Amino acid sequence: MLKEISLGLGAALLVFGVVAGYDITPFIFLLAFGGALYYLTNAKTGLKSGIGKASTIPKRQEISFEDIGGQSSAIKELKEALDFIKNYQEIKRLGIRPLKGIIMTGPPGTGKTLMARAAASYTDSIFVSASGSDFVEMYAGVGAQRVRKIFQTARESAIKQKKKSGIIFIDEVEVLASKRGQNASHMEYDQTLNALLVEMDGLKVDDNVRLLIMAATNRVDMMDPALLRPGRFDRQVKVDLPDKNGRLEILKLHTSNKPLAQNVDLLQVARETFGFSGAHLESLTNEAAILAMREGLKEIYHRHFHEAVDKVIMGEKLDRRPNPEELKRVAVHETGHALMSELSRPGSVSALTVTPRGGALGYMRQTPEDDTFLYTKDYLENQIAVMLAGAVAEEVIYGNRSTGASNDYEKALQTAETIIRSGMSRLGVVSLENLPGDLKHNVVSEILKEQEQRVMNYITSHKEFLILTMDVLLEKEKISGEDFRSLLHSQTAA
Repeated sequence: MLKEISLGLGAALLVFGVVAGYDITPFIFLLAFGGALYYLTNAKTGLKSGIGKASTIPKRQEISFEDIGGQSSAIKELKEALDFIKNYQEIKRLGIRPLKGIIMTGPPGTGKTLMARAAASYTDSIFVSASGSDFVEMYAGVGAQRVRKIFQTARESAIKQKKKSGIIFIDEVEVLASKRGQNASHMEYDQTLNALLVEMDGLKVDDNVRLLIMAATNRVDMMDPALLRPGRFDRQVKVDLPDKNGRLEILKLHTSNKPLAQNVDLLQVARETFGFSGAHLESLTNEAAILAMREGLKEIYHRHFHEAVDKVIMGEKLDRRPNPEELKRVAVHETGHALMSELSRPGSVSALTVTPRGGALGYMRQTPEDDTFLYTKDYLENQIAVMLAGAVAEEVIYGNRSTGASNDYEKALQTAETIIRSGMSRLGVVSLENLPGDLKHNVVSEILKEQEQRVMNYITSHKEFLILTMDVLLEKEKISGEDFRSLLHSQTAA
């Protein structure tokens, strides 16, 4: 209200000055200068409406570590660090320096933010959160001021809520804490990081409010070493992608409020979702429920989870339809992939389809036999063979290849480079980066040609089956792995 009155009064004075014949140019310059000064001041102190206000301290739903699945080792390590806050008198008696910071590293969607919120519940602490980008501003000193403000807010909120401890959580901390000296033209980043270092150094064991800084990043390589040293972030907790048992645990958590049919096998779903994060699995269960709702069903069936896996990986089905000749070529291509996959590892085909989805006109999905973290040369060569089989199948049937195999070639080249980098090629142990370009090209070509010839021999001997499966796939649009193996066994027996 006061601002509106001031603006109206200023405008009236200007009009009066013009009517009275005064030169109002100096007054206009003064008003412009005052407005700019007000704007800059408001920008610096505007953090009162951002960091340091109620938006930073949300009405959080209580989350415990029992609500987080698939991260048992990370939770165990985190609890050990948090016990220093809970057992304050014991660590003071033994003269133990309290931990000042815990940084959680790992891929996106693995539950780092949830673990920070669960840590606040576990230690009965107030929880203040911010993102690294909240501290970055174009105005000098604003980022540093916001760092000081969030520490002040945490202490004041703890006192107000009668808590003895508080957790400050900074997500995407690499934005705030990237290595100093990389932004030569803009020192604001460095000033903000320096302010964080100073605040962390000021944390003492006998503070009225014991603060713990928790941060999350998936780019720990970008962070300044001064922040990662002991005495700042004392512990690094690796929050990695869940294994098969972890994925099963997460699926059970996310389906606990959903009606599942008798035929739903969550263990099979966990087996098919190798490489999925907790966020992916939550989306998977949600998509399965949406598919069941579309059909007007009261329960979620296993086929809905199977379809949801495809949707999470590839995207939604597309309305576009290739012309009949393109559709036949796509069917041949995907059948070639499936045929070679079954040869290299029986039972590996989960499904193949000619339904366009995402950026693909069709696809063949493999079922991982188990979580694999180490790969042998035979495994990598088999993967190359599967990748090349689609284009080879096209050549066997049509006498030429198409651009549909370009993505397969890129993956095959990457896998061949992995063989060289791992010392499993004829070159032995070498540095791929220091390898002459011609020599690298020749070795990669040798690996690919060897597997291509192997695939050509096998696909040619199964040409009739390729045509038969193409017709079935065009009719049904999608074939499950079981149906594909039945066709293959019946053809082999005949």
